Amino acid sequence: MDATAVDAYIARIGATRPTSPDAGALRALHLAHLRSVPFENLSIHLGEEIVLAEQPVLDKIVRARRGGFCYELNGAFALLLGALGYEAELLAARVFGADGLGIPYDHLALRVQTPSGPWLADVGFGRNSHFPLRWDNPAEQDDPAGVFRIEETGEGDLDVLRDGEPQYRLEQRPRAYADFEAGCWWHRTSPKSHFTQSLVCSRLTGTGRVTLTGRTLVTTGTDGAREERQVGGDEVLTVYREHFGIVLEREPEVGAAWRGRGTGAG
Repeated sequence: MDATAVDAYIARIGATRPTSPDAGALRALHLAHLRSVPFENLSIHLGEEIVLAEQPVLDKIVRARRGGFCYELNGAFALLLGALGYEAELLAARVFGADGLGIPYDHLALRVQTPSGPWLADVGFGRNSHFPLRWDNPAEQDDPAGVFRIEETGEGDLDVLRDGEPQYRLEQRPRAYADFEAGCWWHRTSPKSHFTQSLVCSRLTGTGRVTLTGRTLVTTGTDGAREERQVGGDEVLTVYREHFGIVLEREPEVGAAWRGRGTGAG
C-alpha cells in the first residue's frame, strides 16, 4: 500500500494515523475498524466475485465502502497494519459449531507484533472482542464484549474462549493469503456453509450493535436492551445505506445469485 492508499483506508475507518506502531494505536485502529466496516456476506447473494488479493479487497472495503467476511476484513486490516509498520501474520482457524470444529481455513485471524508484545487482532468474527487480546496472556481478559481467554491445546494450537465458550481454534503457524482461497470458496459456494444459507450485515456502534439479517433489523445496546423489527421491501436499500453505509442497486436475496448456475465456483 502506498501513502495515498493508507490515508484513504484511515479515512474510511475514521481513525487517526498513528505516530508509531504500538499497542495503543492498534487498539484504536481495531475499534475504529469494527465501528466503520460491517461484517457482511452480501457479495455471495449478489453474485459478486470474492478475490483474495490486495487490490480487490482494498477496492471493495475502501473505495466501494463495503464490508466483507473474515478473509476480506482481516486480510485488508493486515495490509493496513503492515503499511503502518506493524508485523501482522495471517493465521488459520477452525470455528467451533454445533457439530464441532469447522473446515480447515475456516477463519482468518491476525497475530500482530508490537514493541510491548504480541496481540491477537480480529475484525472479522462477528461478535468478537472490541479490542485486540494479549497473545501471551493465558489469564482472563476483560473486554466490552465479554471475558476472553486464550488457552493452548495439547496439540499446540490455541483456543479462543468468550465467557467460557470456545469460539475458534487457532493454528500458530503463519500462512500466506492465498492459502485461504479454498476455505473462502467453500464458504461462498457450499450448501453446508451458513454464509450461503442466510444474509447478514452487522456493525459495532458506539452504543451497541446493529444487524440486518435478511429483513430483520436488530439493534442491541451495551446494557443488553434489544429492539427488533421487520424491514419492508421498499426500505431495505435505505437501511443498508443509513445503518451500514452500503449503497446497493438491488436487494441481495439468499440463493438468487446461484439459481441456474449449479454448484460451481461462479
